[in-house]
Amino acid sequence: MDNISERTLSKVPEVTLIFWIIKIAATTLGETGGDTVSMSMKLGYLVGTAIFAAIFLVAVAAQIKARGFHPFLYWTTIIATTTVGTTLADFADRSLGIGYAGGALLLFILLMASLFIWYRSLGTVSVDTISSPKAEMFYWLTIMFSQTLGTALGDWTADTAGLGYGGGALVFSVLLALVVAAYYRTNISRTMLFWAAFILTRPLGAVVGDLLDKPLSAGGLALSRYSASAALFAFMLTCILFFKQRAAEKVH
Repeated sequence: MDNISERTLSKVPEVTLIFWIIKIAATTLGETGGDTVSMSMKLGYLVGTAIFAAIFLVAVAAQIKARGFHPFLYWTTIIATTTVGTTLADFADRSLGIGYAGGALLLFILLMASLFIWYRSLGTVSVDTISSPKAEMFYWLTIMFSQTLGTALGDWTADTAGLGYGGGALVFSVLLALVVAAYYRTNISRTMLFWAAFILTRPLGAVVGDLLDKPLSAGGLALSRYSASAALFAFMLTCILFFKQRAAEKVH
């Protein structure tokens, strides 16, 4: 199969700067959007999780059924993972009472297990090989765990560790900068660096989202969750419309 055919069959976007910009916006939207449903609408974490889990399952099914990469479908699925990750992490941390540290540890184990089983089953966890339904299922399951873990990590950093939302955002920004430096300055596996960056963008989005909508007394800016979510969605939509994204090309 030639490169053109493989690129046509690829179901995920090429990893570029615009990919990371949209990804961070999506993770921030996941935090504000999840909090909008569970808190502002007062539906609770369990109901919010059920709603977003249903959307996530429908989106993943459509993504797997699609014949190629479709930007709007792909990013809709990403948003679904971030919102269900927000409500699920909050449900585990608060409603189940296992705390941020316990929730983060549990989700880290699940994430590592997902990557390990994926690798043992297909021999790679590289996103450049997402061209089969089985690989896609592992991909989206891993992403869902990483998004949920990111929410728990963000909450733990801001609240339990006492760094606040601004401090948490600074910590995860520095860690992401170190990953970028490792990409350009070292020979560390590009697949490992991708997943490290992918995971770190979620707690960054979580603390930035909380910074935007939490009350002033809690260290936030007290912005409306509805308006913050709408602004983030409009920003993502603009990026998708004006910056053409290509499907990732499979690496031989």
